[in-house]
Amino acid sequence: MTERIDHTLRGRWTPSAAELPPHALKLLRQRTGLGEVRTPARTPEVPESTLAADARVALDAVVGPGFVRVDRDSRLGRAGGLSYLDLLRHRGDGDLAVPDAVVLPATPEQVTEVLRVCGEHDVAVVPFGGGTSVVGGVAALRGDKASVIALDLVRLDKLVSLDPVSHIAVLQAGLPAPEAERLLAPHGFTIGHVPQSYERATIGGFAATRSAGQASSGYGRFEDMVEGVRLATPVGEWRLGAAPASAAGPDLKQLVIGSEGAFGVLTEVSVRVRPRPVVERYEGFVVDGWERGASVVRRLAQRRVLADVTRLSDVDETDVSLSMAGGWKTSALKGYLRGRGVEEPCLLILGWHGASEAEVKRRRRETLRGLRAVSLGKLLGEAWRHGRFNGPRQRDALMEVGVCVETLETATHWSRICELRTSVREALRDALGECIVMCHISHAYETGASLYFTVLAARDTTDPVGQWQVAKAAAGEAISGVGTISHHHAVGTDHAPYLEAEIGALGVAVLASVKRTLDPTGVLNPGKLIPGGIVSGG
Repeated sequence: MTERIDHTLRGRWTPSAAELPPHALKLLRQRTGLGEVRTPARTPEVPESTLAADARVALDAVVGPGFVRVDRDSRLGRAGGLSYLDLLRHRGDGDLAVPDAVVLPATPEQVTEVLRVCGEHDVAVVPFGGGTSVVGGVAALRGDKASVIALDLVRLDKLVSLDPVSHIAVLQAGLPAPEAERLLAPHGFTIGHVPQSYERATIGGFAATRSAGQASSGYGRFEDMVEGVRLATPVGEWRLGAAPASAAGPDLKQLVIGSEGAFGVLTEVSVRVRPRPVVERYEGFVVDGWERGASVVRRLAQRRVLADVTRLSDVDETDVSLSMAGGWKTSALKGYLRGRGVEEPCLLILGWHGASEAEVKRRRRETLRGLRAVSLGKLLGEAWRHGRFNGPRQRDALMEVGVCVETLETATHWSRICELRTSVREALRDALGECIVMCHISHAYETGASLYFTVLAARDTTDPVGQWQVAKAAAGEAISGVGTISHHHAVGTDHAPYLEAEIGALGVAVLASVKRTLDPTGVLNPGKLIPGGIVSGG
């Protein structure tokens, strides 16, 4: 355990960081005006800890010797998440908010006691799991407090129980997703939740942010999987989830899910699990044009025959993805597609999971019945599956050569899906100038779908932080009123200014009221979720 904690505390670790191939660099220079100058990282400044001595002694008494850490590396490793701006700040651009200490509790009871101590000593608490937030959700903001700690849940990493009859597993909140799958595998079960953050995200983080996985069409979003929660708050522990369904008033469990550590700290999550698939089949198809492709996905959703993974890339994302992977080495593929009437290729990835070959074949037939798409076979589908985490892995390499690289996402109803995509693309291009804006549908529903954008531009060397802040604000304005400000990245600090437009002033007041009840002194994750920076009662 100590080894794993030390490894995690090293900070900017990314599994198997991917290299940027020469042909990809060439493409970026052609499409974004990227120059030849490399931009190595600088060492960020880390201020001295301001955690008061009496608060540290009290925290030491709760979690034990060695589990309150104030050294530079421990604190730096919990300074922010993995957004482009977070990575910039870790490379020496902009102001980096660094926690005054990292506290590592080992049990749910210790978490509750840590919150009590922090309430007594007026210390802000930022819950920390895998640190994958890209919206400022784990920024070490202190609000009106004199100091702030990162409450790292890495020691809460157990499979507490498994009910194989009811298909329910109770998992501790700090358990990394891959480890959760490893623990469930001998019992024949899986959660089936694989977002792009999968390699380092945690069970608690999934619940706290209403995460959606790449196979959500088959397994559901994470909030659909949650059967119950155990929440530590400054005023005591709260347990929710007594039955698979209930009419005992509003579902307070859903109030906790997505609360981003502003109402309490999740310590255990009861999740629905399913039998592990025996057969997985992934295939690639091409549809001619974005609007036609979106219509194809809509019909699949409304016929209720979506594949477990259903992902449609627009023309730009298709072109860049295949080019960067070497897929356009010759004009043969484009010629092949033109011969089948495809002028604007949009890549459609479909993946089915099942208990047998027969089940997968049956579901595949149902999905493909009447599908107007050109099949590119299993090879392309498998290539996507094996490269599904390359985006996060390549970010450091892209930043090293001076690329501004970031993602954002939203969702809306089918009748406005094309309008929203166009508006966001235009807003980003107006803000950034010469750039690549790619988009895909990553999650589809009967009534609508999500849109996930990836942006690549030459970084502004004079004000790289401001460059993206302007672009993100432009995208936020384009989204607001047409779609949700976040489909699965959550609110954090980035999206808080747009929340009132989505839920209304009365909705914001409801959230603030819940915050005051559960966190009367405002120590929990200041500045997150609730617009206006409401951090305390009064």
